[in-house]
Amino acid sequence: MRDGTEDDAGDSVRDGTEDDAGDSVRDGGEDAPGPPEPPGPPEPPAYDHRVLKSLLGAWALAACSAEETAAIEAHLTDCATCAEEALRLRDAVGLLHPEDSLDLDPMLRSRVLEGCLGRRPARIPVPEWAAPYDAETARLDALLRDMAEEEWRAPVLLRWFDGREEATRETTVAGVIGHLRAVDGLVSAALGLDDPLAELAVQDSAGTSPLTRTEAYWRAAPAELRSPAIREPWREQGHTLLRTVSFAGAASAGIEVSYGDFALPLRDAFLDRAFECWVHAGDIADAVDYPYELPSGEHLNRMVDLAARQLPVTIAGRRRAGLAAPPRRLGAAGAPGRTLHLEVEGSGGGHWYIPLDSPGAVPSRAEEVAHVALDRMEFCQLAAGHVPPQDAAAGQDGDREAIRDVLFAAASLSRL
Repeated sequence: MRDGTEDDAGDSVRDGTEDDAGDSVRDGGEDAPGPPEPPGPPEPPAYDHRVLKSLLGAWALAACSAEETAAIEAHLTDCATCAEEALRLRDAVGLLHPEDSLDLDPMLRSRVLEGCLGRRPARIPVPEWAAPYDAETARLDALLRDMAEEEWRAPVLLRWFDGREEATRETTVAGVIGHLRAVDGLVSAALGLDDPLAELAVQDSAGTSPLTRTEAYWRAAPAELRSPAIREPWREQGHTLLRTVSFAGAASAGIEVSYGDFALPLRDAFLDRAFECWVHAGDIADAVDYPYELPSGEHLNRMVDLAARQLPVTIAGRRRAGLAAPPRRLGAAGAPGRTLHLEVEGSGGGHWYIPLDSPGAVPSRAEEVAHVALDRMEFCQLAAGHVPPQDAAAGQDGDREAIRDVLFAAASLSRL
């Protein structure tokens, strides 16, 4: 190629067009006419003061043409009257925009995290069973973040069902957060983390009962019951719990967390703490007159499932205390006994079959003696002790005694 076409083409360029063009320029010298000058920008149209003043409203709305905008802005540098009017109109335009709410969607954090993790999974993800606790503490923290200092001293009435009747304690918004921190300390202790009661030099006599721990915390830190300063240690405690179980992985799910008269595996303790966080967030929201939503359907279903799984043991405990009817069909261990069909309606609900005669009995649809249907909010309010069991608005069919035992057991799941 170098001996033929390419060299001939190179000679053609060098010997012809390029040299001739160069000679043409050099031979012409300064006498050769240059290229014509490009036309300048057109002169902007002239507008008198009256026209420009009439255009100020359109200019404030950004509705003028480019020529009109240039003319108006040039005029504003010379005319103080029009400049003052233009400023007033621009401020007025700002008021025409709809006011945005300062309240963020409580589920925004969960949706953002879900979207991010769906595209790129976290290197150390939060365990699935801890996700409801993560979501509910984040929602409560969002509510607390925008509260005025005086709202932290607003009175809050905490209610639960003690197995026989409604029980109450009155505290403040800050006191509710102190209660959550004290009971979350049971999970911290099970994981070998710092216990907030130990930080306050509360002796072991407080025990592991949520009620005694809470009252001990309130006595040891009275100043925190009226101050937003409690928010930060509560947040940090929750973050530490989530970080710890995330690093520990699946092996930590079965660690036992003692509540005094009963214990839960860690995976269920996190669901229990998520449910209580939501319930007390609702108590706080009521105290400061703020709307608060149910947990997401997926998370609520796990909380309801935990309550349903606890019902057989709770019925048995009430029976030993003489508060529930005696069993009617006792056979070999694991044999089918009477069964109640619990239906929770709405997103997050479902169907559960509760063995009535023994916690170890196998629930059987063939042995179903009663059916109870409740709306998801009704069931949650019942399990939180906010609705007396005898007043629960339930769809009921079948054995009235079995229905009563289950409704009272559900209310007895509640505690401070």
